[in-house]
Amino acid sequence: MITESIRVVSRLNRTLFVLVVVTTVVTLASTQATDNSAPSYTKDGSLQLPADYRTWVYLSSGLGMTYDAHSSSNSNPMFTNVFVKPDAYQAFVKTGMWPDKTVFILEERASATNVGPNRGGHFQTDLRGLATLVKDESRFPEKWRFFTFDAENGLPVRLGHQVQTKACLECHTKNGAVDHTFVQFYPTLKRVAIQKGTYKEPPKE
Repeated sequence: MITESIRVVSRLNRTLFVLVVVTTVVTLASTQATDNSAPSYTKDGSLQLPADYRTWVYLSSGLGMTYDAHSSSNSNPMFTNVFVKPDAYQAFVKTGMWPDKTVFILEERASATNVGPNRGGHFQTDLRGLATLVKDESRFPEKWRFFTFDAENGLPVRLGHQVQTKACLECHTKNGAVDHTFVQFYPTLKRVAIQKGTYKEPPKE
């Protein structure tokens, strides 16, 4: 009986040990995932480009979009592709608002046409630049900040530099449908924001 009791206790101890190890690993993995999902900056305040941004949630694309009423038409308009962090997307779907540490990435790509077998319309080609919109409430007094990345030979280069002019943020503040962001251009999220009561109709000009 004593020997059997010792064996039972030994099995229970092994089981408890395994459970503790598994719980610790899961907790560490969760913490690392959270840490890795936050915006990463250099000492001088530049933004490091998330290498996996193209695996993020794709929101929408624009073609030849401009906010200048006097700009002329372009025979080869630029494509803009918008991505957002998956955890921020999930939070928006639940609440209709963007959580702290949200990061948007906007790709600017050149367009082309009449390349076989295409005979009409436009398709995307080389990367021309990247812009990011970051929500970091403890870092920026206005909560949001824009950064831009250059591109060379179709690839992003160097770190993201803060956009110093206030014009971009002022435009987003005035015209953004939800919390400084142009949700009016993201069809799937526009419906979510309307349902959650967070959608603000942009001013008509």
